[in-house]
Amino acid sequence: MLSPHLRFPGWDAHSSTLYRCIRSSLFRAQSSVLSPGFTLLEILVAVFILSVVVTTVLASFNMVFSTTGELEASAAVFESGKTCLDRITRDLENVFVLDRPIYKPPERSGPPDPYRFQSPLDGLGGTKIAILRFTSRAHVALSPSRRDGIAEIVYYLQQDAAGSLRLKRADNLYPFPRFEERSADPVLCENVKSLAFEYLDADGAAAEEWDSEAAKFGYATPSVVAVRLEVAEGSGFYLFQTTVALPMSRRKSG
Repeated sequence: MLSPHLRFPGWDAHSSTLYRCIRSSLFRAQSSVLSPGFTLLEILVAVFILSVVVTTVLASFNMVFSTTGELEASAAVFESGKTCLDRITRDLENVFVLDRPIYKPPERSGPPDPYRFQSPLDGLGGTKIAILRFTSRAHVALSPSRRDGIAEIVYYLQQDAAGSLRLKRADNLYPFPRFEERSADPVLCENVKSLAFEYLDADGAAAEEWDSEAAKFGYATPSVVAVRLEVAEGSGFYLFQTTVALPMSRRKSG
C-alpha cells in the first residue's frame, strides 16, 4: 500500500484526501472479511434449542393423534352399545303375547306356548348371564323371502375364540324351530362384559329371571323390562341402560 508521505507529480491536497478515503474503505472491507463467525459453543446452544423445539412439537403431534384414536375407539363402542339397546327396545315395544281366555296354562305333557316369554339365567365362565326369549312383530328379514309376521326373538351371549363375549340375536318366523346357537345369527355387539335384565310384573314386583310357563310367575308376562349392558373397552367398560314398558302383557292367573 502506498505511504501517505510519498508524492507524485500532480499530487495535491484533494488527491491526499481521496487516498485516505480509499485506504479507509479497504481497511473496513478487510476487517469485515476477516471477522470471526459463530463459536462452537454458540452452535451447540443453537442445536440444543432446535432439538428442544422439535421434540416438543413432535410430542404435541403424538398426543393429538393418540387422543384422536382413543376418541374414535370410544365413539365406536358407544355407537355399538346404543345400537344394541335400540334394537332390544324396538323388539320389546312390538312384543306379542296370548292373553286369556285364548291362552291356556301348559299341560304337563302338552306343547309349550309358542308365544311364551322366558328369560333364564345361565352360567358362562363363572358369570351369571341372562338369555331373553319372546315373540315380536319386529321381524328383521335377512333371507330373500322378505316375509313378515310374528317372529321368535332370542338374545344370547356367545364366547368367541379369544374368550370375549358377543351379543347375538336369533330371529325366526313361525313355525318356530328349536332354538340353537348358530353362526349365521347376526352379532349386535362385541366385547360384552355383562348382560342383565330386570322384570316388573303388573304389581311392581321385580325379578331377575322370568318364565311365563311357570306357576311361580302365575303364568303371566312382565309389564316392564329393564336392560343393563356393559361393554368392555381397554381396562374399563361402558354401561348402557334402558327401561321398556311392554305394550301388552298377561296378568297373573287367580
